[in-house]
Amino acid sequence: MAEVDELRTLARELLSSGEVKAVIGYGAGARPDRTTPVIITSPVDVDQLVWNKYCDNNLATYLTRSDVTRGLKVAIVAKGCDVKSIVGLLQESQITREQIVVIGMSCDGVAPASVPAGLEQSVHERCKFCDVHTPKLQDKLIGKAVAADAAPGKDFYADVDKIESMKPDERWKFWQEHFDRCIKCYACRQVCPMCYCKRCVAEKNQPQWIATSAHAAGNFAWQAIRAMHLAGRCAGCGACERACPQDIPLMLLNKKMSREVETQFKYRAGYDPAAAPAVRAFDAAGDSNEMFR
Repeated sequence: MAEVDELRTLARELLSSGEVKAVIGYGAGARPDRTTPVIITSPVDVDQLVWNKYCDNNLATYLTRSDVTRGLKVAIVAKGCDVKSIVGLLQESQITREQIVVIGMSCDGVAPASVPAGLEQSVHERCKFCDVHTPKLQDKLIGKAVAADAAPGKDFYADVDKIESMKPDERWKFWQEHFDRCIKCYACRQVCPMCYCKRCVAEKNQPQWIATSAHAAGNFAWQAIRAMHLAGRCAGCGACERACPQDIPLMLLNKKMSREVETQFKYRAGYDPAAAPAVRAFDAAGDSNEMFR
């Protein structure tokens, strides 16, 4: 593929010139329909880089890892949704723009985790509503730019509306059945670029906000706090839901919170590094909506 060749050529140039010390990208997985994150530090290894419809990981999570970046300038291969996470990290001063070279990849959508025979060309459901097929922030774009799509409309929130249409007891039962499967592995936290705290609230015990055991009360507290912490910050990449070994529909919660923030504050996460994040700005004078437009 032309995109792969262009990606490898660029990575080789960046590493050979010394402009970056590492390139964070995708490598071949153990199966043809899988990829794995790779960190390339030598020009001779750039042929390990791949680009295909199975590049689903959000690599932005590595940018806050000191053992990966070591405080040096790195390049990162990023889809549009990944770039939204990078924007969030810039807004929250977790990285600096000078620290990274963003290799933006034009993306038509990634494949679902399990693709039935005959549907190899299908894309993940969330990708059908994507409005960042062309990353909005990049130093080098690889692939053809795609015209900006409209913001996700009513259909994007159809699954949220379905849950909200339930009676309270039905809705409670729905979430209780899902949360009961949680095993407190915290895989959702580990893959999320916006979960960068050195010590998570789930691990603090003075005071203890979340019970450590995987029981009803502890699971509900963890899932509720996780969703609240991502309000106005979630890039919608779906990494948390994909990583969950118990198939809990975590994106339902994320989408619900995203819609509330957009409705109340006219703010959408991950689009403008210069914008004031909704959860960090407050206009005591009155109408705060102007701050988020």
